[in-house]
Amino acid sequence: MLANFIGSIVSFCTRRAWFVILLFALLTAGSLFLTVQRLGVTTDTDEMFAASLPWKQRGAELSRLFPQNDDLMVAIIKADMPEQGRATARELAKILRADHKNFRTVRLPDDSPFLQNHGLLYLDKPVLGSLLDSIVAAQPFLGTLSADPSARGIFSALGLMGEGLSAGEDIPESFTPELQGFASALRDAAQGHPKDLSWQNLLAGPLADMAGNYQYVMTQPHQDFGSLQPGGEASAAMRKAIDSLPFVKSGNAIAMITGPVQLSDEEFSTVAHGMGLGLLTSLVLVACWLVLAVRSVRVIVPILITLVIGLLLTTGFAAIAVGKLNLISVAFAVLFVGIAVDFAIQFSVRFRGQRLTSGGEMSPADALAETGRETGHQILVASLATAAGFLAFVPTNFVGVAQLGLIAGIGMIIAFLCTMTLLPALLCLFRARLSRGEPGFRKLAGVDHWLRHYRKLVLAFYALLAIAGLALIPRLSFDADPLHTKNPDTEGMRALHLLEQDPRASPYDGEVIVPNLRIAAERVKQFEALPSVSSVMWLGMFVPENQTEKLAMIQDTASILLPTLVGQEVAPAPDANALRASAAAAASKLGAVLDKTAPASPLRDIQRSLALLAKAPDAQILAANTALTRFLPEQLSQLVDVLQPTPVTLEGIPQDIARDYVLPDGRALLKILPKGRMSDSKVLYHFLNDMLSVDKNTAGTALEVVESAHTMVHAFSTAALSALAMIAIILFVALRRLLDMVLVLAPLMLSALLTVILIVTVPETLNFANIIALPLLLGVGVSFNIYFVMNWRAGIKSPLTSPTARAVLFSALTTGTAFGSLAASQHPGTASMGRLLLMSLACTLLATLTFIPALLPKRKIDAE
Repeated sequence: MLANFIGSIVSFCTRRAWFVILLFALLTAGSLFLTVQRLGVTTDTDEMFAASLPWKQRGAELSRLFPQNDDLMVAIIKADMPEQGRATARELAKILRADHKNFRTVRLPDDSPFLQNHGLLYLDKPVLGSLLDSIVAAQPFLGTLSADPSARGIFSALGLMGEGLSAGEDIPESFTPELQGFASALRDAAQGHPKDLSWQNLLAGPLADMAGNYQYVMTQPHQDFGSLQPGGEASAAMRKAIDSLPFVKSGNAIAMITGPVQLSDEEFSTVAHGMGLGLLTSLVLVACWLVLAVRSVRVIVPILITLVIGLLLTTGFAAIAVGKLNLISVAFAVLFVGIAVDFAIQFSVRFRGQRLTSGGEMSPADALAETGRETGHQILVASLATAAGFLAFVPTNFVGVAQLGLIAGIGMIIAFLCTMTLLPALLCLFRARLSRGEPGFRKLAGVDHWLRHYRKLVLAFYALLAIAGLALIPRLSFDADPLHTKNPDTEGMRALHLLEQDPRASPYDGEVIVPNLRIAAERVKQFEALPSVSSVMWLGMFVPENQTEKLAMIQDTASILLPTLVGQEVAPAPDANALRASAAAAASKLGAVLDKTAPASPLRDIQRSLALLAKAPDAQILAANTALTRFLPEQLSQLVDVLQPTPVTLEGIPQDIARDYVLPDGRALLKILPKGRMSDSKVLYHFLNDMLSVDKNTAGTALEVVESAHTMVHAFSTAALSALAMIAIILFVALRRLLDMVLVLAPLMLSALLTVILIVTVPETLNFANIIALPLLLGVGVSFNIYFVMNWRAGIKSPLTSPTARAVLFSALTTGTAFGSLAASQHPGTASMGRLLLMSLACTLLATLTFIPALLPKRKIDAE
């Protein structure tokens, strides 16, 4: 009855072809309008999980309480020397602060006057003592530079060393690194290639090391969420500003843009490129396979038109149902083409092979109606079972796949309707003809016979493979880290890799909110005792230890040094002649005592360079003056500042720092930083378990990565069982025999286990991008299996020689082509998706073409 009903629909659409095409044209126009007006894309991986999950709620609460840490775009600056990096960061921040169109907030987290003033207090006592001793020993040198912060002052100070040696004084061993720095800088200047001299490294080495190798400019950009790349304009503005900076132009500094906003935009760019290219490639290559499958342009063009219109209608449904695609659901287009083409190929191949019972040729209209009666109910069952496999994911907390399941599931129904209505109408209008030869693979008759004759051997072989697949299931690994599916060659990811060795910049951390700072101090001790924890950032870390002793040490040094640095009259800037004269005088003084220096002493290099500079032309000596003293006045000023710290208390910490760690109600935030390589899942899990052993309310990126993995695995486990149950019900209702239902499901289970074997053997790690191969495996596997089992029920004796086998093979080839194009994507997540889809498809095809013929029970009509 159902078969006749579908045959009648096909017949009606054939007779009213223009009406059907007009109707679909109107539907397609409406779908396009909805798509343009309502459909968007988000690359935010946070939106791929239900907001009701406890770990998501913890993250949302932290975002609400500390909004300054969300939606960041960060410039990471690395320079040849600290002063160049700091100057570059400050200039960039100045430009971005003036750009109110693109940036809401701009801050320099490491450029705090408070931290600069109290920097010495954060050094360990032995390091502090050594630094203060070297500063005191350099008092004459610093006094000369303070009175004359020019190259003339530097040359004069170096000449004083010659006088000291002449008087029998020794140069402290601690001066050697500084002298080597002067020697290198003067040698470059004497050769006509002056380079900036880092006074911070010379005068405050340990303090420079505390700042790390990078400067950060942290911004919160205005985002255009109507754009496919919401932070695109801000990123372009930041890049333009970076490229205009002097030290970037000179090559002394580089700046890279990263942060969640940048990474999301880059993610969409690579995913969209991969999906767009994959879809285009799919359609082109699908057309090529269709030539071999149906061998008629009059059939190929209708199939392609049906596919495109079906895809556009499904896209319109997506605009209504979800409104915004995510990184997983955006793959529905390729999945639709890959699966829906199977329905069209099945219908078209069977249509081309229609014959009268007498063997004569049917009219195209009668052939279309008969094809509808023969294949309509098979394709309907296949589409319903495939849709059930997808729709089973809708109720899960994994929103990314839930969206994909909804769109692809309804897309299968749309594909069936298009195949039974639009495709016959188009075939009629294009005057498609029946094939003259047999549409099946007659040459496979021997293989068919062999599989049936040795069926027990074949079944035993596959039983062993199934057991192996079951045994390997525990070895499947799942990686939920979203960073591992991003393109490592993008600017944002390259910037992250630069920071991989710096725990303070790790993208993996833990965050805990405690009631007050007293409890925070207790928690910090517990966290810092964990072997996997590097350090804990909290407000208390800004209160130095042993302040009383350190302040006394600093004050002693300040009492000696500050009178030399403060209040002196500064000499006027020298001209070229004054600089040459000073260089000559210093070279003469050092030359007189070279016999008192070691052969490898940097003073020998310094003397030679000074002698050359004493004869240098004006341009060269003035350029040397600029390079040698560019950062000197600033460093002298900072030295004065750092020698006058005040006691630090929690209450005295500036608000711009405190607000990142303490809420107005007194609650305190702890940021736990990891130790080790967090890209290793075992290290990450160990870090999280350690944190949870101290506080069960731990949040942060480490928790999100691990919990998202648990959510995905649970979602797929639940959905897979639900999908199998729904598919079983559909099959039982449609086939009305338990045996037939088992015959469809058994190859499906086998292909899943074969896929497990391949995943472990290759190996291929499961992630949130490629795991959609599971619903696809259910969809394609059910479709192929249903055709063979229903043909067996209809009395077909040799399944591999039937038109169905030809249709299944070319459906698999077209589907494989669609998915294979994804494997070539530059986006690792998309590429892994393509690889896993190909694996699952190959296993499905193998099970369908070799396992099912052996599995089907013998009938009275079957030959021995």
